[in-house]
Amino acid sequence: MKKLALHWQIIIGMVVGVGVGILMTQFEGGKEIVQDWIKPFGKIFINSLKLIAVPLILASLIKGVSDLKDISKLSKMGGRTIGLYLITTVVAVSIGLLLVNIIKPGNSISEETRQELVDNYSTDAEKYKEEAHKQKESGPLQALVDIVPENIFGAATENKNMLQVIFFAIFFGIGLILISEKKSKTVKNFFDGFNEVILKMIDLIMLAAPYGVFALLAALVVESPSIDLFKALVWYAFTVILGLLLMITFYNLIVWLVTKKNPSTFLKGISPAQLLAFSTSSSAATLPVTMERVTEHLGVDEEVSSFVLPIGATINMDGTSLYQAVAAVFIAQAFGMDLSLGVQLGIIVTATLASIGSAAVPGAGMVMLVIVLGQAGIPEAGLALIFAIDRPLDMMRTTVNVTGDASVSMLVAKSIGKLHKPKVKEWDDNYPKK
Repeated sequence: MKKLALHWQIIIGMVVGVGVGILMTQFEGGKEIVQDWIKPFGKIFINSLKLIAVPLILASLIKGVSDLKDISKLSKMGGRTIGLYLITTVVAVSIGLLLVNIIKPGNSISEETRQELVDNYSTDAEKYKEEAHKQKESGPLQALVDIVPENIFGAATENKNMLQVIFFAIFFGIGLILISEKKSKTVKNFFDGFNEVILKMIDLIMLAAPYGVFALLAALVVESPSIDLFKALVWYAFTVILGLLLMITFYNLIVWLVTKKNPSTFLKGISPAQLLAFSTSSSAATLPVTMERVTEHLGVDEEVSSFVLPIGATINMDGTSLYQAVAAVFIAQAFGMDLSLGVQLGIIVTATLASIGSAAVPGAGMVMLVIVLGQAGIPEAGLALIFAIDRPLDMMRTTVNVTGDASVSMLVAKSIGKLHKPKVKEWDDNYPKK
């Protein structure tokens, strides 16, 4: 018998978790049974995601930076590529923050439900308030000072110090590039292997996702059996989807302004890669199709596409970054936390840099969200609120990730005179395969 795909298993776990939660609220002592015997498995799942966050950042970032091999590649094509990726990611996060602050999906939760969430999920509320107060009293450049750690081992002991870990990983990767290949080979091979192990660990953790989602939602329902929580989730999903649509519009606009190609040409050229990204939720799995469509149908020189797109699949996660910004603020709103402008600016920086280390595989975005939540002082247990609808949103944000990669490749190609007429016209379906 054919095994169900993981996303279907997660959806089933979600439905069963909600059903069990509702059922247990009908029995005396049912709530205690869920809290004592089911909720701990959800906590274990959350802890496993937090456990993998620091190793994932170190492995992915060091490998990604060191793969550039030559520091000179960061000039001209390399500099423009990375610069454009960072700009589009900042735009994506900013759009997400703007929408979530305007729509305020978390504010539709009643005060009673919010208090239950705080009581059940946020045991460190006072600590977060104290840290937020300290941040307000610190100088304007304190955030910059905090990026550079005194001790990398100390920084790696807490997920809230993830910006320091990211700084160290980038610094370490640059160091690997600058020493001779003979001396760096052993270290490079170690981190290549280390990265593969971490990705496999993510695969193993995601196998437990259906059970983790079941436990989290069952506990969430018995502890906050209010319909307004589910209404808030609908508004949250609407906010994310609206943000993703605005990013697609943004890509079309900048491609049209810079390359003079109309939006229909761009969308027709990249649409097969978008559909594959939607179905696989993996930028890496879609990469071969993205390269073929960009080269054959959008006229990007192969020299550009072979450099820009693999880097994009590794470091450009605009859809994921937008979702992380919306999710972080939504969870904060659900817990009744008022995030200051400084904290939200910190979310922009963290989500942008965390996207660089986000693996191009399904489920990695949820791991990176743990980093963003920890850095902003938002309870990571709030992940339980959004797991229910994460899979369809993951499919949509991966589509945006791939579209962003394609648009940047066209901008870079145009800037260095490597954008040509397409080898295959967009209406010709009988093009020769490579």
